Amino acid sequence: MERKQLKIESRLAQIGSMEEQATGAVNFPIYQATAFRHPKLGQSTGFDYIRTKSPTRQVLEEAAADLESGDAGFACSSGMAALQTVFALFSQGDHLIVSLDLYGGTYRLIEKILTRFGISATYVDTNDMDALEQARGPHTKAVIIETPTNPLMMITDLEAVCSWARHNELTSIVDNTLLTPFFQRPLELGADIVVHSATKYLGGHNDVLAGLIVTKGKELSEEMAFLHNSIGAVLSPSDSYQLMRGMKTLALRMERHEKNAASIAAFLKEHSAVSEVFYPAFSDHPGYEIQIKQASGNTGIFSFKVKDSRYVEPLLRHIKLIAFAESLGGVESLMTYPAVQTHADIPLEIRQAVGVDERLLRISVGIEHADDLIADLDAALNAAVTEVEGEEGGV
Repeated sequence: MERKQLKIESRLAQIGSMEEQATGAVNFPIYQATAFRHPKLGQSTGFDYIRTKSPTRQVLEEAAADLESGDAGFACSSGMAALQTVFALFSQGDHLIVSLDLYGGTYRLIEKILTRFGISATYVDTNDMDALEQARGPHTKAVIIETPTNPLMMITDLEAVCSWARHNELTSIVDNTLLTPFFQRPLELGADIVVHSATKYLGGHNDVLAGLIVTKGKELSEEMAFLHNSIGAVLSPSDSYQLMRGMKTLALRMERHEKNAASIAAFLKEHSAVSEVFYPAFSDHPGYEIQIKQASGNTGIFSFKVKDSRYVEPLLRHIKLIAFAESLGGVESLMTYPAVQTHADIPLEIRQAVGVDERLLRISVGIEHADDLIADLDAALNAAVTEVEGEEGGV
C-alpha cells in the first residue's frame, strides 16, 4: 500500500521508518554532520551543508508536507523562527490582515520587529467578511489566521476566507498549532501556507523547541526554500529526530487531549466560581458549526473566566497536579494567566477589547486521568473562593 493511501494514524506512526535503506533502521538515524563529501567536482550526494539540507531534517520536512497535504515542508528552530521566515516573503510598504485574538508572540513579532522594516498590519475578526474587506487596501499582501485563536478559541471559516484571499490575490497563512494536521488541514481548505509551533502538540512532551512551515504550490515552495536557507533558522538534526519521535504518537495524544479537555470544560462550565468557558466543542460556542465543518476534532487547550479576579492568585497557588507554567500541548497539564504571560506584549486596550482580561485563565489539558485533573481544579477553585470570602469576612 502506498503511503498516501494510509490513514493519518498510520502515516504518523511510520514517520521515518522506511527511509533508511542501507540498514533498514526503523527509526531514522541522526545525521549530525554539518558538511557532506562530494563524489567529485560538479557532483553532489544531494547534501552539501547542514543549513541547506540535512538527511534527518529532510525526513521530518517530508513527513510534515505529507501530513498537511502540502508540497514542501521546512523545519525551523522555533515557531517564531517559522513565522519570521514566512514574514520574509513581504517587503517595505506591504500590509497584512491578521486575526484579532492573536498569540502575543506573533503580535510582538509584527509590531516590534516587522514595523521596523515598513510592514504594517490591521487586526480584525477574520470570520467577519465585511471587516476583512474594509481592512484590505492596495498594499495588502496576505491574511494571517489563527483558528482556533489563542486564548479565546475564536473560529474562522477557512474555506471562505482563503477563497476570498485567493480572489483578491492575497496569500493565506494559517497557524495550525492548536489543532495539528490530525484534526485540521488548512491547505485542503484553500490556504497557501501552514505554520506550527511544533514545540506544542507535534512535539508533545515539553522537551523540544521547533517550528514547521508547509507550503502549497511550486513557486511558493521554491521561494520559501530560498528564504529558509538564507535566513538559516533551521532545526538541528537531533531536534528533528526528537520531533519525529513525538509526532509518531500524535494521534493517540490528540484523542486523549480532546477527551480530557471536554470533561474538564464541562466541569468548569458548571462550577460556581467560573463565569465563562471558551471551548468550541460546546454547541453554544459561536464558532461551533464552522468548527465541525472544517475540523475532525477539538484541541486540548481552552480558556475560562473566574467570576472574581481575586480568585486567580490563590487558584494558581493551590493547583498541584496542573502546573502554573507557560506553553501548551504537552502530555502534562499546564495553566497560564494570559494577561501577564503569553499576551503581556499586547496593549491593554486591545486585550480588553477582545476579552483577554484579568479574570481569564488558559488551560492546556494533558493526558493525565481526567478525574485527577478535575479534583485538582475543584480543590484549587474552592480554596481560592474560601480565601477571598475569608478576607471579606475579616474586613
